[in-house]
Amino acid sequence: MFEASDALLLARIQFAFTVSFHFIFPAFSIGLASYLAVLEGLWLKTGKQVYLDLFKYWLKIFAMAFAMGVVSGIVMSYQFGTNWSVFSDKAGSVIGPLMAYEVLTAFFLEAGFLGVMLFGMNKVGKKLHFTATLMVAVGTFISAFWILSANSWMQTPTGYEIGANGQFLPGESWFDIVFNPSFPYRLVHTVIAAYLTTAFVVGGVGAWHLLKDKTNQHARKMFSMAMWMAALVAPVQIFAGDMHGLNTLEHQPTKVMAMEGHYESHSDGAPFYLFGIPNDKTQKLDYAVGIPKLSSLILKHDLDAPLAGLDTVPDADQPPVFPVFWAFRIMVAIGTCMMLLGFWSLFARWRGTIYDWPLLHRAAIVMGPSGFVAVIAGWVTTEVGRQPFTVYGLLRTAQSASPLDAPAVAASLLAFVLVYFAVFGAGVWYILKLMQKPPHTGEKGVKSTEKGPVRAAGITPGPSQNPGDPSVLPEDHKEATDGR
Repeated sequence: MFEASDALLLARIQFAFTVSFHFIFPAFSIGLASYLAVLEGLWLKTGKQVYLDLFKYWLKIFAMAFAMGVVSGIVMSYQFGTNWSVFSDKAGSVIGPLMAYEVLTAFFLEAGFLGVMLFGMNKVGKKLHFTATLMVAVGTFISAFWILSANSWMQTPTGYEIGANGQFLPGESWFDIVFNPSFPYRLVHTVIAAYLTTAFVVGGVGAWHLLKDKTNQHARKMFSMAMWMAALVAPVQIFAGDMHGLNTLEHQPTKVMAMEGHYESHSDGAPFYLFGIPNDKTQKLDYAVGIPKLSSLILKHDLDAPLAGLDTVPDADQPPVFPVFWAFRIMVAIGTCMMLLGFWSLFARWRGTIYDWPLLHRAAIVMGPSGFVAVIAGWVTTEVGRQPFTVYGLLRTAQSASPLDAPAVAASLLAFVLVYFAVFGAGVWYILKLMQKPPHTGEKGVKSTEKGPVRAAGITPGPSQNPGDPSVLPEDHKEATDGR
């Protein structure tokens, strides 16, 4: 069935499929971990029950999203050895340590404090539990730090040496590898995107419950906090994206040509194309609709600044323009809508109708999943725009794949599709069911079993009938065993 297929294409589809599934969970959990830290901090500072209730409400959702993010990420690591073994051999001396640093810092930090965060609110002091929540939030950021550093090195490789066998080896300073030219911009842009993704999910859930009951104080609080985030951070994200684009123009100009749809060079100001159908065969943008000279103004801050096009790049070094061109526009359009919704909420807040404007709430519900679409579109722009290289300008994707036959890659791809949609589809369905329930006073948070965690060895003691046995808890301490 797949003997006539291209093994390289199937390997690329498989990695794109798994990374797209994986990326939506960290994009949510990074922002949600910080949101939980804010909620718990506000509860400790103000003593208001609403913050504690919202903390427990979103803690259950975070636990599910975090678990699915970890599981889906493990699969990607295996693909480096199965489908991309040549890349692992060539770049493993640089990429391997960066990924190991993630494990040694972020994973260890999260593993040490996640259990306390999920189950320890009634077992440790308030300050220690808040510390655990902060450490989990910091751990998610550190994880993003190392992964984005590794990816950014593949985009803008620096600090390396080429060994006798053609391998990329670390140079004199790891600082040049970790803090490569595109890394600071990509880190800021991606982390802010994660925060906005979470904000719009929280805002969408809050708006959903406000439409059902506009007097729900918990829904009011979460919607208000989310809209503040949208109004204040979305404009910052647009600025960060612009700075990231200017950095990309400097170090990866071919990617920017594909993003802009510039097949032809422009000597006296390049237009910004709003719409068009890229045609790689004819090297033209069909049915183009653009604003004259706007691209030069955005990229060079000069209406008449010349911009080179793909006609200056050999065909073999050009990325596929269609997905890059449209993914970039989807990302920009969603970012603009986020900012506009944030400004709309400010207007509603000024009028005193932020909790009584159904049209605003419906718009927030529609925008609820928009962050996930935006981060996937941004990832497509970044990764497809880097093609045909895995290490930009140095190692081609065609030279990075394992010597596998197409049927072998196709079999694992089909298995991933079936398993992912079954397992993660069920997980997403459960998260949506949790979101469907309105937050209320006395949220229980993550539940544990009555007997506590399952023991890996030894005998699990049963409940004693002796009233003096410490395993028999008095009535006012039962909430310590049922997770409340």
